[in-house]
Amino acid sequence: MSKKLVLIDGNSIAYRAFFALPLLNNDKGIHTNAVYGFTMMLMRILEQEKPTHMLVAFDAGKTTFRHSTFSEYKGGRQKTPPELSEQFAFVRELLDAYKVPRYELENYEADDIIGTLSVKAEEEGFEVKVISGDKDLTQLATDKITVDITKKGITDVDSYTPAFIEEKYGIPAERIIDMKGLMGDTSDNIPGVPGVGEKTALKLLKEFGTLEQLLENTDKVSGKKLQEKLEEFKEQAILSKQLATIHKEAPVKFALEDTIYEGYDEKKVYELFKELGFNSLLEKMDITESADEQILEEIKFTIVQGFTEEVLASDSTIIIEVMEANYHKSEIQGIAIVNEHGSFFIPTEIALKSELFKEWASNERNKKTVYDGKRSIVALGWKGIDLNGVEFDCLIASYILNPALSTEDIATIAKAKGLNQVQSDEIVYGKGAKRCCPDENILAEHLVRKAVALHKLKELYIEDLKQNEQYELFTDLEMPLARILADMESEGITVDIPRLQSMGKEIGEKLASLEKSIYELAGEEFNVNSPKQLGVILFEKLNLPVVKKTKTGYSTSADILEKLADQHPIIKYILDYRQLGKLQSTYIEGLLKVVHNDTAKVHTIYNQVLTQTGRLSSTDPNLQNIPIRLEEGRKIRQAFVPSHSDWVIFAADYSQIELRVLAHIANDANLIDAFNNDLDIHTKTAMDVFHVKEDEVTSNMRRQAKAVNFGIVYGISDYGLSQSLDITRKDAGKFIARYLESFPGVKEYMEEIVQDAKQKGYVETLLHRRRYIPEITARNFNVRSFAERTAMNTPIQGSAADIIKKAMIDMAERLKSENLNSKVLLQVHDELIFEAPRDEIQILEKIVPEVMENAVELKVPLKVDYSFGPTWYDAK
Repeated sequence: MSKKLVLIDGNSIAYRAFFALPLLNNDKGIHTNAVYGFTMMLMRILEQEKPTHMLVAFDAGKTTFRHSTFSEYKGGRQKTPPELSEQFAFVRELLDAYKVPRYELENYEADDIIGTLSVKAEEEGFEVKVISGDKDLTQLATDKITVDITKKGITDVDSYTPAFIEEKYGIPAERIIDMKGLMGDTSDNIPGVPGVGEKTALKLLKEFGTLEQLLENTDKVSGKKLQEKLEEFKEQAILSKQLATIHKEAPVKFALEDTIYEGYDEKKVYELFKELGFNSLLEKMDITESADEQILEEIKFTIVQGFTEEVLASDSTIIIEVMEANYHKSEIQGIAIVNEHGSFFIPTEIALKSELFKEWASNERNKKTVYDGKRSIVALGWKGIDLNGVEFDCLIASYILNPALSTEDIATIAKAKGLNQVQSDEIVYGKGAKRCCPDENILAEHLVRKAVALHKLKELYIEDLKQNEQYELFTDLEMPLARILADMESEGITVDIPRLQSMGKEIGEKLASLEKSIYELAGEEFNVNSPKQLGVILFEKLNLPVVKKTKTGYSTSADILEKLADQHPIIKYILDYRQLGKLQSTYIEGLLKVVHNDTAKVHTIYNQVLTQTGRLSSTDPNLQNIPIRLEEGRKIRQAFVPSHSDWVIFAADYSQIELRVLAHIANDANLIDAFNNDLDIHTKTAMDVFHVKEDEVTSNMRRQAKAVNFGIVYGISDYGLSQSLDITRKDAGKFIARYLESFPGVKEYMEEIVQDAKQKGYVETLLHRRRYIPEITARNFNVRSFAERTAMNTPIQGSAADIIKKAMIDMAERLKSENLNSKVLLQVHDELIFEAPRDEIQILEKIVPEVMENAVELKVPLKVDYSFGPTWYDAK
C-alpha cells in the first residue's frame, strides 16, 4: 500500500481562515471563524487526499535561529488580533479530537519542520502533500512533494508541482529562494534588493541561473542603475536568500511512524463541534449524540414501589416528566428523585395514589431542585397535587446565564457545563411521528440521569449567577415569577363560546361579501387566497404596475399591496379579506380548538425562557398577539369574560414605559424634565425637533415625533424610519440627527452602550439581565449594524420587561395581604389583566397603580392607566 503524508502549516492556515471568513461566534461569545475555516480545510483534506500519515506544524514562538542572523526578521508584522489568538487553543483541540499529530520546535518555524519531514518522507518513498497559505513553501516542490497554496478562502488551492512552477514562473522550484533573495518578502520583512520586484527577479534568474551566478556577473546585467543596485545590495541579497531558505535538517524529534493517521475520535469531535456551535458540520458528518450511548457510565437507581423517608427527603432534585409541549393536556410519564440517600424512579400511578408523596410535594419545607418548575407545578396541579418548596430551577438559571443557549432539554444545558452523562430526549423518545415513551427501565434510567445532572448543575449555576451579579435576578424575580405564571396558567381565562361562534358567523358573512365585491371588480371568479391567481388578475388583467416579481410569479405580499392601495379599489378589499380571513382561522376557529373541555377556559402557556430581552411570550393559544388594528380583531376580546357572572375584567397598563426607562438609563435632562412635568412626550419631542411652540405642533409633526420616539427605543435606522413615515431615507436621517441634537443624553447613551458592548460582549438591564451580542464586532456592515441596534434597545426593552415582572410579584403579594379574591389572569407585554368582584374594584383602582408605579425607582415617574368592564374588550 502506498504511503501518503500530508503536512499542514498550522499558523498559516489559521491566519488564512481568520481573514477569509466573517467574525463568527458561538453562543458563549467565543470567536470561531478561524477554527471553522481550519475545520473545513481539514475535512476537505481527509476526504480528497485520504492520507495514511499527517502532521500539523506550528511556529514555536516569535524568535527563531533566523533572528540571530537578521534581528529585524518578521519585524514589520502586525500584532496577532486577539480574536484570532484566542482560537489557537481550539485549533489544537480540534487536531487532538481528529487525532492528527501536531508539533512545534523551539527556535524553528513550522516551515522548517515541514521541510525536514517532507525530505525524510520523500527519501522513504512517501507521496507528500504540503498545505499552506505561504508561497515560501513552494521551494519544497519535487516530483514526490506537491505544495498546495490556498487562494481565496481556505478550500480553493493551487497545487505547486515542479511543472506548475516552471510554467508559472519560468524557473525550477529550487530557484524560488533565489527569487526571494532578489525581490525580498515584505510579509517576513526580508529586504531583498530595493527596486527589484518579481518580474525583474524572474528575468534575471532566467538569464543568469542562480542568485550567486547573477551576483558574479552583475557587469553583464542590462541597465546601469540595476547593476549598481545589485552591487550595492549584494550581501543583503545573499542574506535574504538565506532567510527565505527552509531548513531541511532541523532537529525534529518526531519520526515518520509518529505521523500515522487512523481516524478521528467521534465523541471528542462531537463535543467540540457542539461547544463551538458547528451544527451544520455535525449534520454534514452525520455525527450524533448516539456516540454517547457507548460511553455512558453505569448508574444505580431504585424503582420505587412504596415511599420511605429516604426517597422523600428534603433538599431533593425532582423530575416530573411530561413529554408534550402542551403540559396542560399531557400525561405525566414518570417521576425521578435524587438526594443524598440515592437515586429513585417513581412510576406515575404509584406517586399519584400516595398520600405520603402528596404531603411531601406540597410541604414548603421540603426544598426541591427542578427543571422547568412552572411545567412541573402545572402538570401535578392538574392531577390534584400541589408542588411547593421549589427552591432552584436549573432551566431558569441556564436562561439567565445565557439567554441565547438552547434550553430544549436537560442534556443541552448539562453538556454546556461539561456534564455528559445524560442523553437528549430526542435519542430516548425519538422525534416527530416516531416520538413515543420507551419501556419503564429505559425511561427510569433516562429520568434518573436527568435528575443527577440537575443535582450537579445547581452548585455550578449558583457560583456563576453570583459571579455575574445575577443571583438576585434569579432568586427575587424569575423564581417567584415562575410560581405566579404557573398559577395564571392553571387558572386560565374564561371564553364565552357562543359569543365567539357568533363572531365567527359574522366574519364569515363579511368574507363572503368581500369576496363578491372582489369578483365584481376583477370581472371574474378566482381563488383570492392563491397568490398566483391573484397576481394574474392584478398585474395582467387589471394592468396594475408590477412592484416585485418572484420565481413563481408576481409578489402580492401585504407591503406590495399597500403600495398599490391608491391604484385600484380592489386592493382595499383584498387587504381586508386577508385580515378577516386570518382572524377567522387563527383567532376564532383557533381559539375554539383550544378551549379546555373541563373548564371552558383557555390556558395559555407563558414561555419564561425564550426571548433574549426577558419578555414573556404566550403560546397555545398566543393571547399576546390578538390583532387590534381592525375593529373585528379588537372585538375578539369580547369573548374573554370573568369566570363569575357578577365579576368584571380589570386592565392596567404602563404608559410609555420604554421611553421612561430610556430617560432613566440615558439620564437625558430634556426627557427627564418632560416626564417629571407630565408633558405629552410626543408633543415635547416635536417642539424640540421642529423648533416650534406647543400650539404650533401639528398632528403630522406629533405623528413623526411619536415614530422616532419609539423608533429610538428599538434602535431604528434611517431606512426603518423612512419606511414607517413614508419619507426619504435622507429626510429620515436628518430627523434622527435633529432628535439626537435635542436629546444629547440619548445620543451619548447610544454611543456608549455600543462601545461597552464591544468591550464586554454583552449589555445589561437595570436588574443585571444580560444579552450577549458577539456579532457587534462583525466585519459585515449589516450584521454589525443590527448588533449595534440590538445593544441600544436591549437594556430598554429588557428593563421594561423586568419592571412588569417585578410588578407581577409585588401585585400577587399585595392581593394576598389585602385578602382579595381578585386574580391576575394575563400579562400582555406592558399590561396586566385581572378578573375581580365588583365590590373590589375601588380597592383595585387604588392599589394596582400604586403597586405597578412603585415596582422600581426611576429618575422619572412610572405611570399606569387602568379601566374595567364586563369583557376584556370593554376594559380598554
